[in-house]
Amino acid sequence: MGFTIGGIRDMRPGSRRRGRTSECTTVAEYTCLWGWDVVPGARATRGAGGSRNECSCGEADCAAPGAHPLALASAVPAGATLDDATAAWEQVPGAAVLLPVGKSFDVLEVGEQAGRLALVRLERMGLPLGPATATPHGRAQFFVAPGAAEQLPQLLYRMGWDDADLDLRCLGPGDHITAPPSDLGGLGPVRWLRPPALDTAGNPPHARLLLGTLAYAAHRAGG
Repeated sequence: MGFTIGGIRDMRPGSRRRGRTSECTTVAEYTCLWGWDVVPGARATRGAGGSRNECSCGEADCAAPGAHPLALASAVPAGATLDDATAAWEQVPGAAVLLPVGKSFDVLEVGEQAGRLALVRLERMGLPLGPATATPHGRAQFFVAPGAAEQLPQLLYRMGWDDADLDLRCLGPGDHITAPPSDLGGLGPVRWLRPPALDTAGNPPHARLLLGTLAYAAHRAGG
């Protein structure tokens, strides 16, 4: 439990310590410590006159400025070291750090107010919890075991929430989330509500353990 990204650096004698950006360090932490793939993402930039955000991908009509993977950029695979991450990120300077969903985890997403309420309740109940983030546009994202997106309609039905108008969705294969501390769409950085830990990052809880509490919190926040 005492590992740190500094520990990763120290375990690799002879590695270059200068010129390591915070993004490279973050990527190495995610790949080497937590066992997640990382994908380079586009950044939002302020357009002419500061009227709206434009995307670093260069597409004038980009549907998600600063919130999608960079075309043709290679993922940094789980297990990559600090040297690996540095070499990869030097090819995409300024890229945002994105995590692909569906392999190591799916994501249950609710409004941030509901997410904070649910997190307090879940912690009080002593339920196993994985990482959770808060986005600058007011969303809370809970990491759960892969397969949740496919199972969500059935799980909501079993719990009696299938007919409720809930501000709750699940992200799965093909989706990406912006990881802390990267900027999301020019709105600001994503933050950890509950940071990853060695015992849960690679083994997040099944969605059914969190879903009832998240659905209740979303219903309460929406009411």
